[in-house]
Amino acid sequence: MNKEKIIACEKTKIEKWSQFQLHNRWKVIGIWLCLAVFVTLIGLKLIDTDYKLPKDIMSRLLLVGLLIIILAKEKVEDELLQSLRAKAFTLAFIFGVIYALVQPFIDFVVHNLLYPPSVDNGFSYFQLLSFMLVIQIMFFEILKRNR
Repeated sequence: MNKEKIIACEKTKIEKWSQFQLHNRWKVIGIWLCLAVFVTLIGLKLIDTDYKLPKDIMSRLLLVGLLIIILAKEKVEDELLQSLRAKAFTLAFIFGVIYALVQPFIDFVVHNLLYPPSVDNGFSYFQLLSFMLVIQIMFFEILKRNR
């Protein structure tokens, strides 16, 4: 294979994956999954037992539910909505990076004001990913309503 064919093949694969979306009905499934996980997490919190494994599983299911919501198409998916979706992804990425940079510092300062000094901050991948997914959904819905 020559260089141009390899580049064309890779470009085709990237284009195919960059336009991947789920059918519209998956949005409802994602919403129900998020609600069920949220209610389960609240129930686990109220039971107040050692629930590390179920909590980890539920938090990952929550991320999957949010991802399903984001990847689901609208009933009428046109170029304007694709553009708005891309803008929402860009904004979510920017705010996610800012959050990742600022949140540990704020957490450290607030924690040290209220409790004895500690270097441990509870920053996790779940916080960052859930923040970015929720921000993307929020911005997409705002941009869609204000078009």
